[in-house]
Amino acid sequence: MRALLSVSDKAGIIEFAKGLESQGWEIISTGGTYKKLNEAGVRVIEIDEITKFPECFEGRVKTLNPYVHGGILYKRGDDAHVAQAKELGVEGIDLVCVNLYPFKETIERTEDFDEIIENIDIGGPTMVRSAAKNFNNVLIVTDVNDYDAVLSALKNKEDTLEFRRGLMIKAFEHTAAYDAMIANYMNGRFNDGFGEYQFITGKKSFQTRYGENPHQKGALYEFNSHFSDNFKQVKGEASFNNINDVNGALKIASSFGDENAVCIVKHGNPCGFALRDNLLDSYVEALKCDPISAFGGVVAVNGIVDAPLAEKMNEIFLEVVMAADFTSEALEVFAKKKRLKLFSQGREKLVMAKDSHDFKHVDGGFVYQNSDCICDNEVHNAHKKSELSATKQEMKDLEIAWKVAGLTKSNCVVYVKDSAMVAVGMGMTSRVDAAQCALKKAKEMGLDVSGAAMASEAFFPFRDSIDAAAQAGVKAIIEPGGSIRDDEVIEAANEHGISLYFTTVRHFLH
Repeated sequence: MRALLSVSDKAGIIEFAKGLESQGWEIISTGGTYKKLNEAGVRVIEIDEITKFPECFEGRVKTLNPYVHGGILYKRGDDAHVAQAKELGVEGIDLVCVNLYPFKETIERTEDFDEIIENIDIGGPTMVRSAAKNFNNVLIVTDVNDYDAVLSALKNKEDTLEFRRGLMIKAFEHTAAYDAMIANYMNGRFNDGFGEYQFITGKKSFQTRYGENPHQKGALYEFNSHFSDNFKQVKGEASFNNINDVNGALKIASSFGDENAVCIVKHGNPCGFALRDNLLDSYVEALKCDPISAFGGVVAVNGIVDAPLAEKMNEIFLEVVMAADFTSEALEVFAKKKRLKLFSQGREKLVMAKDSHDFKHVDGGFVYQNSDCICDNEVHNAHKKSELSATKQEMKDLEIAWKVAGLTKSNCVVYVKDSAMVAVGMGMTSRVDAAQCALKKAKEMGLDVSGAAMASEAFFPFRDSIDAAAQAGVKAIIEPGGSIRDDEVIEAANEHGISLYFTTVRHFLH
């Protein structure tokens, strides 16, 4: 039995080679892998001896040879194949262990295109595909984490067809993701990221309890391991909807830097938000906005949850709590709630992966775009359009309202008072309806909107929303501007003594 080992990531390769050698395998290798194994005392055959041809063109051609691919691809159970292999002097290669040139690490490290080109693997993917195609006869190993399992399967004669099939699937996933990464990089560099094809790949993080509904299956896939860094399951098993809600809450809570932000979300929409001197007070204030909707909701905490906060959260039924981290005492408190799911980032404060693009499924395909970004300077650099200026606290309220509005389903209007959301209308077909719905809900909750700041993620097309805000006691408004009736909106703000700011940036979310 012969094994061909040629790896870029050499972690564990010596131990793997020695494990094969101890089971009677003959080891063939290339370049740097050969050198490492040889220095470690592994009896290893250099690839030149198999190909009967030297490595050439600065290593660009090493394994692209019929003695290699013939040895991998011929069918052991086919008499004609066996006879032809014997006639041609092709010996079988029964295990191929390959991982590919570090293209991802190279593009993260340098913009030097010549170096990037040299880190596009050719022979590696070809060997992987050859071995994967002939998985009935050849074991293909592409994952360092599989070395021990392969050695164990060979030792115990458990390298079954099912086991080989699993390795084959991993191999094709490996080469597909690699080629997709190269194509996307080239389109990003030369076609502004929008080539003839767009490849979206992700690594499975975990299976969800079910999909959007119990009869649907679901799983979470991550880009470049970002999500597993930012989303560690501490307690419970999340559903598809839980993850979607956590994502919405996380985006809002994490957008306030080091501040003690707490966001409560239900069905993807915020129903509570507050900033206070400590996280417990932030949660209490956030809950006041809509405690009915918060029942069964998701909470994102921009900080570390301690026992007192956990006790307070346990007073109502919550589906999920996402936090930067939890104290051991908080976890003991939450252990009482069997259905509660907990997720942590293992940090002091929440962070986002900051994906460069996003996409949305439509029937028969998907729409793809640059990710939206709600930057702090949008509020700080907003243009004052009114005669009256906002106070320092009103500017803070405008910032909160603007960020929440921009991360909430359009049409959306958000009211914030003393750094806490007091009303929100979202996902409405009319901006007037969104504004009025929010005020109606605030009245039902017994919340005083007078003195609040208001944000709309897109412009107000008419002055009627400003008139309604004035009637409710709103003192400051922020919106993108850009309506043909902006002058009427500005005039209304001045009539009512409201400070008005235009950001010039719209944030539709559909």
